[in-house]
Formats: sequence, C-alpha cells, structure tokens
Amino acid sequence: MNTSSTTDTPHTKPKARRWLLTQNRQLRAEGIFNWPLPAWAGRFSDGSTYNACPEAGACAKLCYARVGTYRWPVVLAAHERNMWMTMHALDEWEAQMAEELRHRRYRGKWIRLHDSGDFHSDEYLQAWLRIMRNAPADTWFYCYTKSVSRFRRLVEPNPPENFLWCYSLGGKEDFLLDLESDRHADVFPGVEELEEAGYTDQTESDLLSVLSESPKVGIPANYIPALLKRQGDETFSSLQRALDKKLAEKKQRRTAAGSLGLAS
Repeated sequence: MNTSSTTDTPHTKPKARRWLLTQNRQLRAEGIFNWPLPAWAGRFSDGSTYNACPEAGACAKLCYARVGTYRWPVVLAAHERNMWMTMHALDEWEAQMAEELRHRRYRGKWIRLHDSGDFHSDEYLQAWLRIMRNAPADTWFYCYTKSVSRFRRLVEPNPPENFLWCYSLGGKEDFLLDLESDRHADVFPGVEELEEAGYTDQTESDLLSVLSESPKVGIPANYIPALLKRQGDETFSSLQRALDKKLAEKKQRRTAAGSLGLAS
C-alpha cells in the first residue's frame, strides 16, 4: 500500500480544475478521453485509506499503473484528488462531470472510464450510470473492469445504450466469468502467446477491447522489464488461478486445524 501522498486530505476540498477528463499519451492518439483513479490502494495525507480496485487479485503486483509516470507525485496527486471526490463529494462530482460532458469537445468521442482504478463502490458505479444515460447521444463510454458481481447486479440487467465494457482477468472474481461467452481481456507475455490461445490482439486500438468480434481480448504485457520478469510465461488469468488455489488450500488447512482443536 502506498503511504506517501501529496493529495488533499478527505477533510479538505480539492481545488477545482477546468477539465475532469484527461488524455494519456496512448489514448490521445485515438482521440479518446479518460477518467483515472489511483491504481489499487493507498493512503491520503491524513492517514485515511482508499482502495480504488477492491477486486484486484494477482494483477495488483503486475499493474502498469503502479510504476513509471503514474507514480510521479503530480500525477498521483491528481488521481488521488479524483478518488477523494468520488468518495467524499460524489454528488458534486457527478454534477460537475455531467455538465462537462455537454461540452462540444466530447461530441463524437469515446470516454474510457479508468485507465487506472475501477468501480470501487455501488454508489460510484450508479453515479456513472446516471451520467452516461444523460450524456449527449453522440458520446460513448467504455471500460475494463474486475467488478464482475457489481456489474452483474447493477449494469447487466439494464445497461446504458452508450456504454460497453470488457471484464478484465487477474482479479478475485474471475471465477464468476464464462470465458466462452463473457467479453473479457487477459494479459499475455506477448502476441504469439495470445494468438495461440485463440485471443484477438487489441494492440491496434484500445477500442478493440469492446468492439472486436471475438469476446476473447488479448493484451500483450507492457514492456516494463521488472513486471515482465515477474509475470514470466504466465497470463494474468493463470496467475489468478494459482492464487485462488493457494488461498483455498490455506483455508482448508485452517478449517482442518480448527476442527482438530474442537475435537480435542
């Protein structure tokens, strides 16, 4: 967990900025705007904590948004300001986001929700659903998410017409997905490995995550040497399966030990 931060505390209102939505280098090339939160968990400067990705699992140790420019103090502070608003000023943030999306700069554009972070609460997801339903008809939204059970309850029964999503493997709720029918993305060591597994490479465009014909979206791992070494020949999904097995065995040992204690 990150313990250093320059963000405002949860008791101090962050300074207003002209635009809530931004563009990172990759998405700017496609004309896509994005809304970032911090990657995984952290701590505000008053000592209170947050978790922007509560369903993160094996992916947490391999997340590109926990290294490089995402950890620069000015960048992290901006992402934590976003997190603060969605946790402590949700109504105000929702109104500001809804108003911003009416600007002509977003006409005919795609908005990616979270190039880092995820839907960390029901209330936050529901706010986005209202925003999307009231946005101009020619503005579209998409995301990757590990919040499978939350989407099953709140999105899948009645999704906004301008919203598409792709479940992302490597999280605690992978087991809830049908990998033959649910659109999902897995991270592979390289293009050759993902093609051999029958996945479609989305390198050409991030929008292929939601627009490709196949529901099996393959993502080659980012070229970050330390993370590539840590991932090895595994995929995010295989690492999660191994983690799930390890945790299940640990739980079984605790249960067995508890039973023996009661018996004695």
